[in-house]
Amino acid sequence: MAKLELLNQADAPVIFELAHCDNGMQVAFATLNVPKSLNALNLDMIRLLTPQLDAWAKDDRVAMVVLKGEGEKAFCAGGDVVSLYKAMAANDGNNYLETFFAEEYRLDYQIHTYAKPILLWGNGIIMGGGLGLMAGASHKVVTETARIAMPEITIGLYPDVGGSYFLNKMPQGVGLFLGLTGASINASDACYTGLADHFVNADKYGELLAELLGINWDKASSLNHEKLTQVLLELEKNSALQPQSELKAIQPQLDELDSLSSLQAQVDYILALPSADNKWLHRAQNSLKHGSALSAVLVSEQLKAGKGKSLKECFMFELGMSVQAGIAGEFQEGVRALLIDKDGAPQWQFSSVSEVTASAITPFLTPKWDDQTHPLADM
Repeated sequence: MAKLELLNQADAPVIFELAHCDNGMQVAFATLNVPKSLNALNLDMIRLLTPQLDAWAKDDRVAMVVLKGEGEKAFCAGGDVVSLYKAMAANDGNNYLETFFAEEYRLDYQIHTYAKPILLWGNGIIMGGGLGLMAGASHKVVTETARIAMPEITIGLYPDVGGSYFLNKMPQGVGLFLGLTGASINASDACYTGLADHFVNADKYGELLAELLGINWDKASSLNHEKLTQVLLELEKNSALQPQSELKAIQPQLDELDSLSSLQAQVDYILALPSADNKWLHRAQNSLKHGSALSAVLVSEQLKAGKGKSLKECFMFELGMSVQAGIAGEFQEGVRALLIDKDGAPQWQFSSVSEVTASAITPFLTPKWDDQTHPLADM
């Protein structure tokens, strides 16, 4: 294994390292380093990653960046919603929520628009905020252990971190289904939906590292993108067969979703899909059945609003929705039930999507800032 040069403290929540390549260029590594919390993304981690990625972008010696998680269990199990809960419970006027989400979305946008290749090593659990980091990487690699989900419906939120943008890019009905059910998907599903580009066996990481150090990297980022792609295609060819796609198997049914006249009809349709012999689909239906009806409506509305919007516009739109989530109470209650009191019995505001009122939804969709004063206006 190549020796990496450590750039910060070994116990930092994000570890930064450099590997020196055969031709004098460097490969940079950023490792999320809070394995006890499954590398959940907190504000300290965001504030470490953003300036370091910027510095590497400006350093001509750095050819590419590898983004990964410490430990085998997770790349990143989501955002640090416990800290968000504490801020909501303290009634801080949403200052912390606005700060957290604005800085998180800036980081996500930075990754989406990064000129140099970013290889995301998608091993283990990748959820919520972790998917926000993953979605923007130029080279998204998943292994056989990857389990990916946007389960925000279970905590009274909605699939943010750019979900309004990337869920709309998926095959017909898939983005809506994933948002409504929070379904956990595997590596094959990730490749099918465009959330991943390559499947590589987890035990090939050492081989990948050796290949990266041997590449004759160029000063031009465009050429380096192609060189990295070639390495990954070769490793993919030599990897064992990936698991069967659950989503592909139900695509004919999901094709029908868009033709249904209302969200209630879409929810009823998903819940009625035969699942006696399909544990995966049955779990997805249960999440929808017991999840927040308010969140379900927000998923539907965000996908409608995100159609035709640029990536930046989607992040700006989502920041308003996320700040409103701190006011509405549903998010706070969902986190309380799942992660604070852990009673698994959230008291949702509505028992079905048809009962969700316009007065509950309108504040989520009403802009909180104009284009000049928006916290993300200068992205």
